[in-house]
Amino acid sequence: MKKQWMIVSLLVVIMMGLAACGKETNEHSQQDPSAVNTDRGETSEVNEKENAIIPAHQGINQEPVPVKVERVGEHEVNVEMTAQITDIEIEKDSNYKAWTFNGEAPGPTIVVKEGDMINFTLKNLDPQIPHSMDFHAVQAAPDKKFADVMPNEEGTFQYLANKPGVFMYHCGTEPVLGHIANGMHGVMIVQPEDGYPTDDEVDKEFVIIQNEWYDYNDMDDMLEGEPNQVVFSAKALKEGGINTNGTTYSLKENPLQAQVGDRIRFYVNNMGPNETSSFHVIGTIMEDVYIDGNPANHMEGMQTVMLPASGGAVVEFTVTEAGTFPFVTHQFNHATKGAKGLMEVTE
Repeated sequence: MKKQWMIVSLLVVIMMGLAACGKETNEHSQQDPSAVNTDRGETSEVNEKENAIIPAHQGINQEPVPVKVERVGEHEVNVEMTAQITDIEIEKDSNYKAWTFNGEAPGPTIVVKEGDMINFTLKNLDPQIPHSMDFHAVQAAPDKKFADVMPNEEGTFQYLANKPGVFMYHCGTEPVLGHIANGMHGVMIVQPEDGYPTDDEVDKEFVIIQNEWYDYNDMDDMLEGEPNQVVFSAKALKEGGINTNGTTYSLKENPLQAQVGDRIRFYVNNMGPNETSSFHVIGTIMEDVYIDGNPANHMEGMQTVMLPASGGAVVEFTVTEAGTFPFVTHQFNHATKGAKGLMEVTE
């Protein structure tokens, strides 16, 4: 009997303790309901501040600066580029305060030759943020040769381009995702020393780049979200060539031009930063494809070329009839968001 009484007493004590704990918790949650709301409000406000235009970038729209590429020897070239803040109209009446190279997003195409020594200078015109250059076309110690250049300063580096191909370049400053997604990317073409086997057959060449846009400078969206726009641009191989930014409309309003029977060469690269490209030209077959632009990586008769983020290729095809030939990523959710261009073929 005494043992039963002790058990009952213990249960009563436990129940009273649980009740008191529940009451205390309930009272705590009710006594200052504004505390929770205030915390949420502060968090929301912080997020808005994080995603807003950086104060030092307010009102800045730096004019594009032409890239400088100067050959100073048979196997030596000087390249000078800028890092800067420039507004890019990625959709009609929708500007993005892009972090760019030379005021373009994607940046200008750089063309060098296999075996070239590149003397590279980066001028950082950004008043607030350090930037850098990561060339996929070279082999170098990243901590030394891809080092940050501080705001309003410049850095000079030297690289050897000893492999041919179509290579991505991008800002390598942390967080790398933010710098790429905000617009700091482009293509370097390293021309093969002995050329491509099909050089004599090619009539027209174009550089086609795919990239994604997310909510402005929003790392959460860049990490976890879906891109708002997936777009194509055409970048000039030579002065005066077609040169557009990564927009949803440029290559639809101003299609590439070709004639029946032309053999077309596209230097294609997918900037990402997150999505894969399934590059496809509607109405033709890619007769010759060089993966990553290296002549050793030769494939034939391809309908679609899979390009991972940063992946490149040289693709060649012949247009056999007059008409309009779209080129897209065959991931059509992305094509619908803008990754589509046109080629007009005339007699």
